[in-house]
Amino acid sequence: MSTANQHGWPGVAGAGTPSNSFLRLRKKIERAAGEAIADYRMIDDGDVVMVCVSGGKDSFTLLSTLLALRERAPVNFRVIAMNLDQRQPGFPADVLPRYFETIGVEYRIVTEDTYAIVRDKIPAGKTTCSLCSRLRRGIIYRTASELGATRIALGHHRDDMLETLFLNMFFGGRIKAMPPKLMSDDGRHIVIRPLAYCPERLIARYAVAMGYPIIPCNLCGSQPNAQRQQVKAMLAGWEREFPGRIESLSTAMKNVVPSHLGDRSLFDFARLASAVSPVEGDIACDPPVMSSDDACASSGQITSHRLLRHDFGEPCDH
Repeated sequence: MSTANQHGWPGVAGAGTPSNSFLRLRKKIERAAGEAIADYRMIDDGDVVMVCVSGGKDSFTLLSTLLALRERAPVNFRVIAMNLDQRQPGFPADVLPRYFETIGVEYRIVTEDTYAIVRDKIPAGKTTCSLCSRLRRGIIYRTASELGATRIALGHHRDDMLETLFLNMFFGGRIKAMPPKLMSDDGRHIVIRPLAYCPERLIARYAVAMGYPIIPCNLCGSQPNAQRQQVKAMLAGWEREFPGRIESLSTAMKNVVPSHLGDRSLFDFARLASAVSPVEGDIACDPPVMSSDDACASSGQITSHRLLRHDFGEPCDH
């Protein structure tokens, strides 16, 4: 495991001054996370944020980013790292506690043998992720209550959300993705996804630069979700052939026109009359007119002009 200094840099980077490329990469991720937090008011003053850390690149990056943003945020909040040890074969139980202690973050390790339950219920060779995630969710909610956490932070990023959108459309017949912020079914917990605007490729580069002690995600032996892999490959192909398309798709999830879809629960088509024009009317069918900010977004650049430099967003330039 790489050692880290007080700034959270890995041993290699922490041995000297971080490179400009590393600082730019970190700035992009923190700026994207800060914008998402501000846009959806994910964190309020006095919140206790329980960060779920699995040992993968996404959750490590989420933890580092929230700790960095906390130092200059316009509100005060507490961060607690939480890991669920599911007793999977070969899981290195010492890695995460040692990492948490090294960076000086408060943490809780929860041990529950969900692996045995899943193996008992799911036939060999089948994907276990669905049952495993339901069991894990219940334990996470319980732990949040025990810790007095007011927010549960998950490491899903922009690409996860887009993949989920297309999975639901292709295989579920629904326009539904992962919301950046949601209330649990029982109304007791608020789940946030601060990396909602962050591309996976930036997270992957950052994880390598930081030297995180990554724990493999296939210790359970479950087969990969074939449908998700297909969608991931499709989106990757689009981005190679049409750079900026993924950013445009991500923007589209924030710009919905219910009157130009077909969901009667979102728009009252039955009450339409010729004398009353719906919001946007047939203007919504016209080609989009892109502002300069939209043009930047379509080219794959992450912008945060709406945020003050001392808010959750972009740090001051030095």
